[in-house]
Amino acid sequence: MRDDPDADPTPAPAAPLGRAAYESVDGEAAARANAAWWSAGAGEYLAEHGDFLGAADFCWCPEGLREGDAQLLGPLEELRAARVLEVGCGAAQCSRWLAARGVPVVATDVAAGMLARAGELDAATGVAVPAVLADARDLPFADGAFDVAFTAFGAIPFVPDAARVHASVARVLRPGGRWVFSVTHPIRWAFPDDPGAGGLRVHRSYFDRTPYVETDGAGAPLYAEYHRTLGDHVRDVVAAGLVVEDLVEPEWPAGNENVWGGWGPERGALLPGTAIFVTRKPGGGQDR
Repeated sequence: MRDDPDADPTPAPAAPLGRAAYESVDGEAAARANAAWWSAGAGEYLAEHGDFLGAADFCWCPEGLREGDAQLLGPLEELRAARVLEVGCGAAQCSRWLAARGVPVVATDVAAGMLARAGELDAATGVAVPAVLADARDLPFADGAFDVAFTAFGAIPFVPDAARVHASVARVLRPGGRWVFSVTHPIRWAFPDDPGAGGLRVHRSYFDRTPYVETDGAGAPLYAEYHRTLGDHVRDVVAAGLVVEDLVEPEWPAGNENVWGGWGPERGALLPGTAIFVTRKPGGGQDR
């Protein structure tokens, strides 16, 4: 989550902030604003979090869970024979980690500024990743084009209709294909976005799905983030024809002193910060 309106919100890069609140917003206007926000703020975001994420590393969440340890996409030897898609890739660090290990991967993002930074990291690391500018709700690929798709905090929180993301991914997956996505753990929306003791008091209903919105001085959205309960996520996945195989709630590991927005060791010791859904498209000889 971004900063809570109870705190001092960080201004969006492209325009002065007028208001930060939980309020209704025009969904498509907010989705366009989010694309612009991430594009304009790509450099600032990487300056703040780039060391933790790495240039060619696969980190699922602020807790620091790495794909190399978790293998949520499957064993590397299987991935090397697969076609892999990253949705909402940012600067494509996760895809670059896969590509460096011989995995055929394509990365997509809706923010041109993020893909520009991805190109810079390609050059810096010597590991090139094919990147496509695309809305996750309307992926420009053929039906069944991929065996595995994933996103680490991409796309889903930033659109009003996340069910369309799941449906779009399901369409481009082959039968039996895997879709893995990490999001802010829904319980966190009931608490202030504070990594310390102030973040341990409930201040709003878990069931209140009003989005968090930042607007400019004229009231136009600059940034928006959408809350969905665990049940909402499951229903969206099932509606897309997918099967939930696992739900991973990473614990805060000893030695991780990183503070990222509302994530940090003090609150992480008591409350989950991330939910990772492992899902599969039925078929492909895997169903019984």
